[in-house]
Amino acid sequence: MNELKRMAAAVSVATVWTKPESPRSLDEPALKHPAEIREWRRRMTVKDKVDLSEANRVQTQILYGTSVLVVEEQEDWIKVLIPQQGTRKEALGYPGWVPRCQLVNETEAPAGSKMAEVISGHAWLYRSPSEHLIELSFLTSLPVLEETEEWVKVQTPEGIAYLKADEVRLIEAPSALKSIEGHIGRGIVEQGKRFLNLPYLWGGMSSFGYDCSGFAYSMHRFAGISIPRDTSDQAIQGALIEKEQLEPGDLLFFAHEEGKGAIHHVGIYAGDQRMIHSPESIKAIEIVDLDSFKLAKEHCVSRRYWG
Repeated sequence: MNELKRMAAAVSVATVWTKPESPRSLDEPALKHPAEIREWRRRMTVKDKVDLSEANRVQTQILYGTSVLVVEEQEDWIKVLIPQQGTRKEALGYPGWVPRCQLVNETEAPAGSKMAEVISGHAWLYRSPSEHLIELSFLTSLPVLEETEEWVKVQTPEGIAYLKADEVRLIEAPSALKSIEGHIGRGIVEQGKRFLNLPYLWGGMSSFGYDCSGFAYSMHRFAGISIPRDTSDQAIQGALIEKEQLEPGDLLFFAHEEGKGAIHHVGIYAGDQRMIHSPESIKAIEIVDLDSFKLAKEHCVSRRYWG
């Protein structure tokens, strides 16, 4: 295969669609530049949100600055692979379609530059210290050009901009993210608790809304741990853990037919027979008691990635 062109997401969150025909008229705010993710969520009823999954409209999402590989171009749409999101679907990365207006040609980061990664729930990206541009998601990561006590100057897909120093952590590129100190699994759970009551979003990979596997993926990524994007892939990697060996941070998987069918859900074990998860379109991120959890009989396997 010839070397594929690289592009980068130029909106706070770019939704990756199954095909160009997948979006509905009500999805228009998510297709624009800048993307209006809060407005998109506001417009959707629970039925509309469920339809994202049942009609197979959305595959995943990418954050501002995420690098993608271009495999096909079709008028206002570009088919991409996302190397950062591992999947059995494609060896080079997660596949799907993104509106052309939400991608730009990738700018090469300065050699040896650090990365500024958003660790607040959301953070504004500023054109200058007095003018903000767009609101970024947790875990958005951009190359560092300069640091001061108050600001971090960064290279974005669309030029130079600034982030507040107290809303990011600096990590060495191209190494993996820094790990959580202490018990890594407990740290994963503590990060997850920051997003309690955040509404579920099918395909969601940002602090504007996570789906179940996107939530597990992102909390692990904060800890410097790369896991597959989808529940079905997450359930066959990592270390197999028996119920009596469960520790906070382990992933619990649930399958239809009381655990014998297809895997459809994942949550993070929170200790003391509790689980934190992003449940379904009618709900938000929550902590549940596993003994009374409605899917308790569907628990089929547990995996550990952090140890």
